[in-house]
Amino acid sequence: MAFKITDECISCGACEAECPVSCITAGDSKYEIDADACIDCGTCAGVCPVGAPVEG
Repeated sequence: MAFKITDECISCGACEAECPVSCITAGDSKYEIDADACIDCGTCAGVCPVGAPVEG
């Protein structure tokens, strides 16, 4: 199941820089994950300072 980014996101960009498949992009108020491209690796969750990326 692909990861998604919750409203806890502070738009720091740490997740985007670390995503191995480049499926994370800046949205209007938070970063967003392309669920079709996400490989469920969890790298984004590991680097996020506020725990915004969650499986789901």
